[in-house]
Amino acid sequence: MPTIAVLDYGIGNLRSAQKALERAGADAVLTSKAEVIKKAAGVVLPGVGNFGTCIEALRRTGVDRMALDTIESRRPFLGICIGMQLLFEGSEESPNHQGLGVLSGQVRILPESVRRPQMQWNAIHVRKDSQILKGLDGKWLYFVHSYAADLSPDNEIVAATCSYGNDVVAAVQSENVFATQFHPEKSSDAGKEFLVNFVKSCKGV
Repeated sequence: MPTIAVLDYGIGNLRSAQKALERAGADAVLTSKAEVIKKAAGVVLPGVGNFGTCIEALRRTGVDRMALDTIESRRPFLGICIGMQLLFEGSEESPNHQGLGVLSGQVRILPESVRRPQMQWNAIHVRKDSQILKGLDGKWLYFVHSYAADLSPDNEIVAATCSYGNDVVAAVQSENVFATQFHPEKSSDAGKEFLVNFVKSCKGV
């Protein structure tokens, strides 16, 4: 059972991600302690709510630096929902706040032609050969969001999309960094399958 640190920065129901990882076979620890995070085989950054509020909380608690240190160490790192959006340079939701800048690009509001937020199950289309998305092409996962990464579906880091008016980025992968717009912890069997894949990527690290 690899130890996976779920970053605790006081935002949202972080324990739901912790418990979902435990069900997927991990020794998941909800923590903001640097010494625990440095020893973890993998690290998860969940997030719900407002981009600006989340990035402020990350920086106030110092968890932003721990997230960046994990990514630089080449250990598996997973961002979920707002946790994915925080990895980009910024978001239209909070234009006065800079993101972590790990991934190039901006997060923008979904078009007026669709209902916002997207609050539903949606099938994903896997666009990149990725061990973490193995077996998930066409599977239904749960989304709750009004903003999404503004990337072309053929961008090299786009790992999966879903159809919501047009192609919406559902998951990205860049080396050891994975991130999903959907909530695997709320996505029943398909979400567990995804998290099992992530846990496997952490084994032996």
